[in-house]
Amino acid sequence: MAGTDNDLINADLAPTDAGSRTWRWFHYGALWVGMVISIPAYMLAAGLIDQGMTPLQAIFTILLGNSIVLIPMLLVGHAGARYGIPYAVLVRCAFGTTGAKVPAVARAIVACGWFGIQTWVGGNTLLALATVVTHRPIGGAPLPLVGIDAAHLACFTLFWVIQLFFVTKGLDMVRKLETWTAPVKIAICIALLYWAMHHTHGLALGTAPLFTSGFSAIFWPGLTAMIGYWATLALNIPDFTRFAKTQRDQVVGQTIGLPVPMAMLAVVAVLTTAATRIAFGRAIWDPVELATHLPNAGVLIGLLIISIDTVSCNIAANLVGPAYDFAALAPSRISYRGGAFLTAVLAAAIMPWKLIESSGGYIFTWLIGYSALLGPIAGIMITDYWIVRRTRIEVGDLYRSDGRYSYGNGWNTASFVALLVGVLPNVPGFLAEAFPASFGAVPSLFRAIYPYAWFVGGALGSITYCLAMRGERIPVASYGHAQ
Repeated sequence: MAGTDNDLINADLAPTDAGSRTWRWFHYGALWVGMVISIPAYMLAAGLIDQGMTPLQAIFTILLGNSIVLIPMLLVGHAGARYGIPYAVLVRCAFGTTGAKVPAVARAIVACGWFGIQTWVGGNTLLALATVVTHRPIGGAPLPLVGIDAAHLACFTLFWVIQLFFVTKGLDMVRKLETWTAPVKIAICIALLYWAMHHTHGLALGTAPLFTSGFSAIFWPGLTAMIGYWATLALNIPDFTRFAKTQRDQVVGQTIGLPVPMAMLAVVAVLTTAATRIAFGRAIWDPVELATHLPNAGVLIGLLIISIDTVSCNIAANLVGPAYDFAALAPSRISYRGGAFLTAVLAAAIMPWKLIESSGGYIFTWLIGYSALLGPIAGIMITDYWIVRRTRIEVGDLYRSDGRYSYGNGWNTASFVALLVGVLPNVPGFLAEAFPASFGAVPSLFRAIYPYAWFVGGALGSITYCLAMRGERIPVASYGHAQ
């Protein structure tokens, strides 16, 4: 691209050419099925039951949350399909060619956490498989510093290495892997549902009313956590929509692929978790543990499928985005592949097993906590693209340090003021939730705001940015291939 700077572009970050726009609506549908039907999503649905929701309340919360988060998915994804640019480049419009590195890193670090969590789940699957094959429990005393035993650490490391194989195959392998595995995942959900109905003689969703007196206390944190679960993808969805054949393909594919499969998984998760109370005398919210309670043939097949599921979901949801984000930090030195390897290393270093030690920590600290950061970024991006620029972008200037998106020094002050305004109100509530012993005196107002973190942060960030950018001139744009 003529006139561009080497520190802002490489082959992976450049606009997608017409020949690479091969994704149709069914590819996006399969992509979402592959990402939705996953162990952490299952655990989130089951975790809502563990937190006190009825099956109907959990299903309602999950369906509503996914319907809400679909809106920013489509709004942000529009830019990727129109201009063929990834999230790390699109965010330069609002934050500046240099300042964009901040939201890129913020999103990448969260993805590292998710990549680590999924790798931990995959490692546990391998350990469970080894236990079945050897017919004896495998484990031991926790190792110093890491806090897990050698067997768990070895299986985590092995699964981590297995995933690196796919890093070398590029993004097209992700499309193929998700397309191949999507039907299998749907079949497994049907099989689990059949098991739940069979072993409980037709388990129903229950007759308790949907809206009970104590429902709101867990509904809003649960809804925010559900939205927070996909908050990372709501930002970096252009990394996928940039390959869309047409704008319609990404809209139809995402609309079909996100809410419906997530609702189906919610039904399976809550009914299966409820069924385990009857079948085994206690609720089992971890599907890997559940697999070990099935007959031997079922265990082997189930664990193998869970392993494949984890690989396909983890790469699509948690490796593609941060790979581009890290590449954008130093395009002349870091490629997509290099960014992917960096993601994998950081994911292991954060010891992800500590993030999901309990359903409460998983939902209230991890999911809501990072949604408080990513919500304002989403609000700023959507406002910038749809209101300030009215979907018109000068693509060439995104790759020039002296273009209109450099804002003079590479930083757009307005976006960072808006980000600060969006994040700050949620910080006290997060500290009180994550470190109650040290921040127990946080005022009740901030504790009350925290369950709405994504909504509060996104709204404040959007309004502040809109007011700060009222005088911005809307540029004449160059349009991409997909309209």
